[in-house]
Amino acid sequence: MTTSFKSPQLKEIDAISLKQKLELQQVTLIDVREVGEYATEHISGAISMPLSTFDSNHIDKIGDKPVVLCCQSGMRSNRASQKLLENGFGTVIQLKGGLLSWKDAGFKTQVVRNAPISLFRQVQIVAGSLVLLGTGLGVFVSPGFFLLSGFVGGGLVFAGVTNTCAMGTLLTKLPYNQRN
Repeated sequence: MTTSFKSPQLKEIDAISLKQKLELQQVTLIDVREVGEYATEHISGAISMPLSTFDSNHIDKIGDKPVVLCCQSGMRSNRASQKLLENGFGTVIQLKGGLLSWKDAGFKTQVVRNAPISLFRQVQIVAGSLVLLGTGLGVFVSPGFFLLSGFVGGGLVFAGVTNTCAMGTLLTKLPYNQRN
């Protein structure tokens, strides 16, 4: 008797193939972007499961169709995919290029005009405000306040290099960024 061991694998699906499978109701689409991002724009029929609170145990409760993960560009869905693979899921599928590739293929999304501001824009607003505040206080009060601007700039560089964002993580904890 031969036992074959199938190693876990991550597969990618392109936007055109995903669209066909969604129309035929052959897959379940899970959007791992944060609540505010999902609320602003998402692929019709996608289920919101933010990466910041992602729990692979909830995937089992969704149904028996294969699950496809998506995010904005593919980075966060890749992290969520790795969590699923680490927790024993045999095959995990993600949308190659994320929501950006979906829109590049000419497919529509559900857009909500009065949704909360996206997390990315919130980070830009807070970081920009802190830099302006540090610069203003540095000019008019004390040069020591320039350190605030330098600290924020250093944080942005670190976020870009490591693909993590401490400010974004903190902002997800605010009440208006939580699931209702």
